[in-house]
Amino acid sequence: MSDMIRATGLVKRYKNTTALAGLDLIVPEGTVLGLLGPNGAGKTTAVRILATLLQPDEGTAEVAGVDVLADPMGVRARIGLSGQYAAVDEHLTGFENLEMVGRLYGMSRQTASARARALLERFDLVEAGDRPSKTYSGGMRRRLDLAGALVAEPPVLILDEPTTGLDPRSRQQMWAVIRDLVSDGTTLLLTTQYLEEADLLADDIVVIDHGRAIAQGTADELKSRTGGERIEVVVADVARLDDAVRALAVVAHGEVQADPARRSVTAAVEDDGAYRLMRVLQALSDDGVELLDVGLRRPTLDDVFLTLTGRVAEGDDAAGSTTEEVSA
Repeated sequence: MSDMIRATGLVKRYKNTTALAGLDLIVPEGTVLGLLGPNGAGKTTAVRILATLLQPDEGTAEVAGVDVLADPMGVRARIGLSGQYAAVDEHLTGFENLEMVGRLYGMSRQTASARARALLERFDLVEAGDRPSKTYSGGMRRRLDLAGALVAEPPVLILDEPTTGLDPRSRQQMWAVIRDLVSDGTTLLLTTQYLEEADLLADDIVVIDHGRAIAQGTADELKSRTGGERIEVVVADVARLDDAVRALAVVAHGEVQADPARRSVTAAVEDDGAYRLMRVLQALSDDGVELLDVGLRRPTLDDVFLTLTGRVAEGDDAAGSTTEEVSA
């Protein structure tokens, strides 16, 4: 199995902001690498370098065996790119958008037309194919954008936060489409800030923060780093949140996490999760703390990211926001 994407020591600076600080990435052929991190972590900057839209200040990168600096046109001929926002012409129909992409790739009108119709069918857009894309829902526009990235049947697909802003149903539809592409052998680099997305789709995950890779592994390997199980309770009265924190602190391994907005308290436990949960419930009952919900669960990627960085993956820091805005 060859590596379809290989990046070594990528550095990108914008004035006083370092967007990438020595990022290494390897994506073997036919696999999915999830690049996971919050807004401003450097994910989009890495994508733009690999797609030849930006040049790194330091480091090297190859896509499908082609150097991004030495032969950018060669790279572009081998990739499909779908960015954070659907790049479709809203005045053209879905069919016309796809046919236009085919013609731009040098296809004959007949070939481009046939490819457009095939992709409309694959992405469940046949009924809407002859309507202006401005009438499409957000999920339909994202599917059309992804279809456009596949017109030339590229061996490498780069998706930069493909489900950002979609409702849960549209997000699940996109996940189904992406799984189908991967089953057909497409090599995929997927950037996301949705941990469940990386958990569901990626063979391997690189967690990136402040332009650096801070952890790498499968979803299960990353989760195992946090150890144990999680006890979570939701109190009926937010005024009793501190009482719940004290009850969980007795059995917790590490810091207890409280979320006033959700009225929830979460704590990691090393072993005997069920026994420790019983102790917590008894203590809260003795203290008269009413609960709306309670659970014992395995660690999630949210827990992993919080353990690694001290903040949640969908958080947004000022410096990071500047990085992504400038790189636009």
